[in-house]
Amino acid sequence: MPAPDEDLAALQEQLLALDVSQFLVSAASTLASLAFGKLQRGDRDQAKQAIDALQSLLPHVEEGIRGDLQQALTQLQVAFATAAP
Repeated sequence: MPAPDEDLAALQEQLLALDVSQFLVSAASTLASLAFGKLQRGDRDQAKQAIDALQSLLPHVEEGIRGDLQQALTQLQVAFATAAP
């Protein structure tokens, strides 16, 4: 079994190998999915937090995928506004 320091070093190497652009797309997609799920469960506070976080990430996402994520954000905002409080 590896020592905790070895595990930490391996984790750090994995993080440094990530491409930031790909990570932002992944994070934004995860936030969109999470927001939809929270809305379905009626958890408006958590949904709002995920929607706001997604909105703040979009300017940093590469243009090729930004349109799709913007569309998801718009759908989330409409769903949030029309959801029963």
